[in-house]
Amino acid sequence: MLASLIQIAVNPDESVNSRRERAASLVVAQRGADLVVLPELWPVGAFAYTAFADEAEPLQGPTHDIMAKAAAEAGVWLHAGSFVERAEDGTLYNTSLVFSPEGERAASYRKIHRFGFDKGEAVMMGAGEELVTVALPETTLGLATCYDLRFPEQFRGLIDAGAETLIVAAGWPERRRSHWTLLAQARAVENQAYVLAVGSSGTHAGVEQAGHSIVVDPWGEVLAEAGAAEEVLSVEFDPTKATTTREQFPALKDRRLGLAPRRLA
Repeated sequence: MLASLIQIAVNPDESVNSRRERAASLVVAQRGADLVVLPELWPVGAFAYTAFADEAEPLQGPTHDIMAKAAAEAGVWLHAGSFVERAEDGTLYNTSLVFSPEGERAASYRKIHRFGFDKGEAVMMGAGEELVTVALPETTLGLATCYDLRFPEQFRGLIDAGAETLIVAAGWPERRRSHWTLLAQARAVENQAYVLAVGSSGTHAGVEQAGHSIVVDPWGEVLAEAGAAEEVLSVEFDPTKATTTREQFPALKDRRLGLAPRRLA
């Protein structure tokens, strides 16, 4: 498979509408890839808390529609990163969308672990309750967002649900970039899965972003890593390697404390 990770810059001098159009153009430019992934909350910025309510959209709003069209034009599976969703009851969620090469919405995922320690996202947004996987012809994706990366039990649940390739869309701060790389490799090794972790660049409400999107194979080897600036990181990988790794080194079979797929309380 050929995956393109779009490490888009999110800067305050660009309007949300303009960034939507630019992101769509970047997606369309990846025609020929199998999978394209965008980062967390790229329309508004992961740390731009004061703009969340004003920029919130329904599930099938402007971001949904422009990303669906871009996926169809490029003919790719598109993980469109996440945006601020306003549910029918008014609750805000950090929601990711996945589209098929025909532009049909294949899945949505509401971020389970909210960051902020009793402020920001942690108090402004509702928590997702469902683990989400998406079956592609070549591999099954397991979806996670940013702070989720620190909670290994979520990834065990995704593996139990059949995931072989773990997607992490993030707006990770530069000051904790070493954790980003370490945790991406850890999630790959312990789950014997690919990890495609996509960050953003630029500065969100004064918080410098780490960038450094990364692709890690099931043995923990880094196949590709971006720098700090906006770029498209493209990498070819063999999705069957997750299966062969699990066969050659069957550590997952020795688990004693398994997490079965379930709805979270």
